[in-house]
Amino acid sequence: MSGLALAMFVGLFAWGQQIVGYDDPHGRVQLALFATFCFGLLVGYRAKSA
Repeated sequence: MSGLALAMFVGLFAWGQQIVGYDDPHGRVQLALFATFCFGLLVGYRAKSA
């Protein structure tokens, strides 16, 4: 499952504009994707260690 999530993140982060078609001239969508991925890692790590 982690591999799938990582592949989806990389795909959306790198080629999201072509795949989904959003307009992101200032990189805010990529920043949101990166923040969401980091928060997901943090929550997953904390849930696994608890």
